[in-house]
Amino acid sequence: MNGTYDGIVIGAGHAGIEAALALARTGMKTLVLSVSLDNIGWLACNPSIGGTAKGHLVREVDALGGEMGVAADKCLTCLRMLNSSKGPAVRSLRAQVDKYAYHAYMKSVLENEKNITLRQGEAVELLTDGDRISGVTTAFGLTYNAPVVVVCSGVYLGSDIIVGSVILPQGPAGFPRANGLTRSLLALGIEVRRFKTGTPARVHKDSVDFSKLTVQYGEKGLYSFSALSKKVKATAETCWLGYTNERTHEIIRNNLHLAPKYNGTIKGTGPRYCPSIEDKIVRFPDKERHSFFLEPEGCGTKEMYVQGMSTGLPADVQLEMYRSIEGFEHVEIMRDAYAIEYDCINSLELLPTLEHKRYKGLYFAGQVNGTSGYEEAAAQGLVAGLNASLALRGMSPLALRRDNSYIGVMIDDLVTTGTDEPYRMMTGRAEYRLCLRQDNADTRLTAEGYRAGLAGEKRMRLLRKKEANIKKAKALLGATVPRGETEALFAESGTEPPVSGISYGGLMRRPEVTGDMIKRHMSALSFLSSSEAEELFTDVRYEGYLERQEKARAESVRLENMRIPEGTDYAGMHGLRREAAEKLERIRPTTIGQASRIPGVNPADVNVLIIKLKAKNVKS
Repeated sequence: MNGTYDGIVIGAGHAGIEAALALARTGMKTLVLSVSLDNIGWLACNPSIGGTAKGHLVREVDALGGEMGVAADKCLTCLRMLNSSKGPAVRSLRAQVDKYAYHAYMKSVLENEKNITLRQGEAVELLTDGDRISGVTTAFGLTYNAPVVVVCSGVYLGSDIIVGSVILPQGPAGFPRANGLTRSLLALGIEVRRFKTGTPARVHKDSVDFSKLTVQYGEKGLYSFSALSKKVKATAETCWLGYTNERTHEIIRNNLHLAPKYNGTIKGTGPRYCPSIEDKIVRFPDKERHSFFLEPEGCGTKEMYVQGMSTGLPADVQLEMYRSIEGFEHVEIMRDAYAIEYDCINSLELLPTLEHKRYKGLYFAGQVNGTSGYEEAAAQGLVAGLNASLALRGMSPLALRRDNSYIGVMIDDLVTTGTDEPYRMMTGRAEYRLCLRQDNADTRLTAEGYRAGLAGEKRMRLLRKKEANIKKAKALLGATVPRGETEALFAESGTEPPVSGISYGGLMRRPEVTGDMIKRHMSALSFLSSSEAEELFTDVRYEGYLERQEKARAESVRLENMRIPEGTDYAGMHGLRREAAEKLERIRPTTIGQASRIPGVNPADVNVLIIKLKAKNVKS
């Protein structure tokens, strides 16, 4: 043996970082293996963190004690609130970040964590002792022993970079791929699938005519991703908006036979919600143009990322396609766009803790589970790493559910219904999204992270202060707002103030009033932070809707609290339909709530389960 650890994390991308830190910061001696130390926390695709629903995930990771939100705040170049004109449930922070600074920051965090040993090396074999994981062997023949292993291999397993007819056995951004681990997974009887994703070209900033593009300004005064960040940097006009045209579409249509997806070169399933530009042209033939965003890769480089224009077309066709766009007439490509195929597992083989159902101590997190996106990966990494640590400490697992977090929604989707394409988190997947806003992530989850030993005293102090401030503000809701303050507020909104006066609560319920206006004009509420003001404002304005969602959540919690014993014999359960028994046997749900969400299991089947389990409990 070349070393014994409490836990081993395979991969140092966004999932691997959070898994390793969750283990190490809860006292576990942790080995991190990466095929290259140069790809730690690498933003291989877009240079941004957050976005629709993804911003919720980042704030939840932070609330639980994770690192992604802290890193994004430290490395951001531009910050925006998406969907700000819509309801609070779907508003999400999105930050442009310096990808080189982000990598350097995350590498430094791992290097300086006392319980982490950082090692360059390719894991090629998972070692087992019966049904328990026991360690890992590397390509150089080194063997490391540990009772828990978290596989966070990203898109590196057997990955191929594809540009036209050219196939290169590489990982993303030219990093080495992982060649051996897939064979080990197959040897253990773990199902392996082939998925596909891609990335657009990087172009030279000086070759773009920005006068033909539309500037996208960053916003000031927004709250940060992390509760630990005191203040985020001022933002600048770092992004631009542009459009394709009919000439662009004609070039793509004329060369579809050279596109890897359409000539059969690519066999893997691609992402539905982040399609290549050739997919957009085929799927939406009547659309006259498609938008894209030009984003800087970092502060110290001229490279720019063309968000929305990923492609696997040949390099010469790419150049012709990009130069057909207004503002890109003389554009110079610095790095060609590419498609990438890679191996991943079937997430239905995992428990809600992200532990494998057949191998104790073996966890999977990130894109190896069939998801897409940095934020989805980081959230899974934290859950897998923290649950591995909790298991080692003999504590109950982290119980994230659909009713208390976006992370719970994502993991439940993965382990209950599975995914046949790269999974992306969206607000529409969360049935209780009005209760699961990004502004109240700490209110919902920080206590959970603290109980598990990851969210520290500082986060708890900040949470207690926030809760006290909101309680103090709610005590003022029935008081009348001073006349001068209402006049100033209504003057800004362009409406007449009420003649008889109005209470703070009544003011918050007025449709023309925003949370930001309340904070700026109401001196009695000036002690509230931006996120506190938003949470208070939403709780007051949407009180009726929130009460209805809370009742639905209570029923959901009741079903989730009804545990199904391990080893339940579904085939021999009288009254259960054969289809339902087969589905239940395959998924092996841990609760009645999870069983009710399995496709093919209807309400009558759920009732049979409840009756049988209650009868068994009475007998025992």
